[in-house]
Amino acid sequence: MDIVFINDLDIETVIGIYDWERKIRQVVRVNLEMSTDVRKAAASDRIDDALDYKAVAKRLIGFVENSSFQLVETLAERCAEIVLGEFPVGWLRLRVDKPGAVRGAKSVGIVIERGRRP
Repeated sequence: MDIVFINDLDIETVIGIYDWERKIRQVVRVNLEMSTDVRKAAASDRIDDALDYKAVAKRLIGFVENSSFQLVETLAERCAEIVLGEFPVGWLRLRVDKPGAVRGAKSVGIVIERGRRP
């Protein structure tokens, strides 16, 4: 199994359950591992044969910036649905962090796995 990853993608969005959180934008940090077969891209050296991580990142940035969820769980699930539905990915592990959400903790968040692990 080959893995294409995106680490520490910081995106501003409206996220949270409290009234004050609904009035501001906060940073969420997305980390993503996606299964794909890189052999064709490696042989051809063409982006058309690869899982384009820049396209994945741009799609997620656009979605997250324009979203307004209460829970990071919901945000993570919707992001996973986008990646699995729009890109040649059979399995993914997605982590969404909400830095500074809990006093004394660097970050809190969720990790989900979706799809069929090869």
